[in-house]
Amino acid sequence: MNSMTPYLCVRDARAAMDWYAGVLGAHVADGPIVMDDGRVGHVELDAGGARWMMADPFPDLGVEAPDPAGATSVTLHLGVPDVDALVARALDAGARMDRSPEDGPCGRVAVFRDPFDHRWMLNGPSRT
Repeated sequence: MNSMTPYLCVRDARAAMDWYAGVLGAHVADGPIVMDDGRVGHVELDAGGARWMMADPFPDLGVEAPDPAGATSVTLHLGVPDVDALVARALDAGARMDRSPEDGPCGRVAVFRDPFDHRWMLNGPSRT
């Protein structure tokens, strides 16, 4: 059996843990492993069964956080029961809206970038 878990690099893993907890309801499922220099080398988060790992940047290993001015080739898709409520929390906490909530063929969808420049697509039940 195969599996895949996103592994995000963020500019401030401790702040990201707090942000994802407050906005997505995430909790630490494993770790964090803190390196001798104080950087978070690994932490695993869980938000209602959706899991991902993350760490601070390690440029010497080629692990860099997203460029705030650049495009992204990855979107994290998260199914949630209330897209609008999560968007409101995200915006209140500093997210940038890429696509406002709207109903479509696949339910209600919205896209935002978190303060760490990762792009999230939310999907949930339609309002209509």
